[in-house]
Amino acid sequence: MFSLCSWLPALPGLAWGWALLDALLRGLVGACAVSVLCSLLKVYLYIQCLNDPARQAEKEAIRAQRRVLEPLHVVVLTGVLALVGSRVAALVVLEFSLRAVSTVLSLRKGAQSSQLYLLCQYSLGCGVSCALSFLLEEAPHGTSNLALAVGLAGLLASYTRHLARHVCTLYELHSQAQYCGICILLLANGHNIPRLLRNALAITFAVADLAAVALINRDFLSSAEAIRFWTPLTICYTLLVIHMQEEPSTGARAPHQTVLVRMGGLFVLLLTVGRWSDVLHVLFSLLGELWCLLRAGVMLEACRQQVPEHRHQGLVEPGWVSHPSSPIKENN
Repeated sequence: MFSLCSWLPALPGLAWGWALLDALLRGLVGACAVSVLCSLLKVYLYIQCLNDPARQAEKEAIRAQRRVLEPLHVVVLTGVLALVGSRVAALVVLEFSLRAVSTVLSLRKGAQSSQLYLLCQYSLGCGVSCALSFLLEEAPHGTSNLALAVGLAGLLASYTRHLARHVCTLYELHSQAQYCGICILLLANGHNIPRLLRNALAITFAVADLAAVALINRDFLSSAEAIRFWTPLTICYTLLVIHMQEEPSTGARAPHQTVLVRMGGLFVLLLTVGRWSDVLHVLFSLLGELWCLLRAGVMLEACRQQVPEHRHQGLVEPGWVSHPSSPIKENN
């Protein structure tokens, strides 16, 4: 496979165009990863609400989500991720990783893990973009590799989107009739979806954190310059995590307040130790975070209605039971 730019004349505008194309492709892969996450969580939360007679209103709200908004969500998120520079994307990834570790450690106190999966949407997109930027840096066929990654991510996102549509439309009927293999599989093993997402996200953010540190450190000419950047950054992130743990917000506006506090802290920090472009990229990141929360509003409400129960290897996941009219017994 030959790189498309290997036989084209070396023009400054052409190089800028290829850089923009690469940024769009990385953003599209990140947006597809977010789409996969949301689709699987939609399947999990829908069946969970279906199994609880007291949560039928939430089930109908999840089912009523407009399908036309799903491609729009991918398009908008692709544009935001393409506009955000690798430096700010790396900072977003590191901040979420620190916050996720703190939240996981607090699970014993009754925190809800499913909501954390929804709150990581934008950070996941930034993590995938950072990882691809680092792994394909100066690669001879980087654009071709990104195009292949887009194709694979698009297929996976399309499959999970069709799965969510199938479940919201036919799962209630198929789980009773027991003639659909997909619905029977979900009926027996659907409670493993959070565990699958936990493992996948752990691997993704582990790679993204290494890439983020490497991308940030490449801009420093000396260790003293790196220390002047990392010291206030570490202090700022630590204070943010402590503040969120000591004064947790509740209610429907809690995720939005958290985003404003996090991005506000990052904005102030980059005003002192960052560049003007970093400040602009923080504003783009704020828009991306709010857009993801807006799209996941119904599922966030469903997560808030969960009753924490310590099952399935320490994850906070309610018990998984079959549809009330299904002859299959409870699957613990």
